[in-house]
Amino acid sequence: MAAALVWIPLLAGLLAGLGRLEAQQTTLQPAVGRLFVHTLAREPALRLPEHVAVPPAVPVTYHAHLQGHPDLPRWLRYTQRSPRHPGFLYGSPTPEDRGRQVIEVVAYNRDSFDTTQQRLVLLIGDPEGPLLPYQAEFLVRSHDVEEVLPSTPASRFLTALGGLWEPAELQLLNITSALDRGGRVPLPIEGRKEGVYIKVGSASPFSTCLKMVASPDSHARCAQGQPPLLSCYDTLAPHFRVDWCNVSLVDKSVPEPADEVPTPGDGILERDPFFCPPTEAMARDFLTDALVTLLVPLLVALLLTLLLAYVMCCRREGRLKRDLATSDIQMLHHFTIRENTEELRQMAARRAVPRPLSTQPMFNVRTGQHEPMFNVRTGQQLPPQVDSAQVPLILDQR
Repeated sequence: MAAALVWIPLLAGLLAGLGRLEAQQTTLQPAVGRLFVHTLAREPALRLPEHVAVPPAVPVTYHAHLQGHPDLPRWLRYTQRSPRHPGFLYGSPTPEDRGRQVIEVVAYNRDSFDTTQQRLVLLIGDPEGPLLPYQAEFLVRSHDVEEVLPSTPASRFLTALGGLWEPAELQLLNITSALDRGGRVPLPIEGRKEGVYIKVGSASPFSTCLKMVASPDSHARCAQGQPPLLSCYDTLAPHFRVDWCNVSLVDKSVPEPADEVPTPGDGILERDPFFCPPTEAMARDFLTDALVTLLVPLLVALLLTLLLAYVMCCRREGRLKRDLATSDIQMLHHFTIRENTEELRQMAARRAVPRPLSTQPMFNVRTGQHEPMFNVRTGQQLPPQVDSAQVPLILDQR
């Protein structure tokens, strides 16, 4: 009975935790070719009531992935500057991404270690309104990607760009961090930003000012380190510092010519006056070529061998010529040393030298005499050993 009372609170807490882990579902409708931005909410991770403000000091991180996959779809990106900043899901879907996609987002409260799950149902469809064939992309070096994703900075950029591209109704098509385009991470210095590419589309043609910026003359000036040609007032400054040397314009109003479909032929090439292949192959004897290829190297090797043998065997000077070129006094000295050496070697082979006393057994160093030797088992004295040497080499040796 006591064990049952203990398990009841534990089961109640487990069921309450499972109830909190139920995913909150949100349905969104991104459009193909249009910018999609979704700010991840912090309230579910903090478990605060709706009327209570979210404290900015509470760290919250997110992990988002496509349902049934470990990562996000290729058109969708996730970014968050730090756990105390909001997280964003942004991107621009392509025509291949039409349909329904489910994004699962897990939020982590780094203070209380609470975990909540959100489910975003994305119904990707075609955009409403007119087509936007005129598209321009700008590199803004004064902002990071998190700073232009909210609606207020994005609207301010479109309003400022309207002064350069009028009359036109501008829409954001895509936002990409400069780091995703191969940019470098800036130094941790105040005022240095990563940079962001902002792509804008419109149904109206490009203005003369934008065409001049993207002209070949402007690109040539940029290659020389000079500012490009800008015939109008920069309405984006000072809030947005645009790199005018990285402005690209795309005109999709003129349809691209369709690729020619190759037509299958009969496999026979047409007659070409510059290429006349032979119709018949002439018979050719390769015996001569084979003999030349094999015999010429062999003959050369044989000649070299004979030349080397003649130099080494037939052109030797010999000892006679060497002796004739040597003086008589030097030869006499040489022969004398050689005869004396041979005589000493013969004498050393015939001599018999007695063994040194210090090497004989039981030798007394103090008296210089031999001590008698005894048998350890019987205790009897052994006869002294007689050395076979007769005459020492040097008589004075003691």
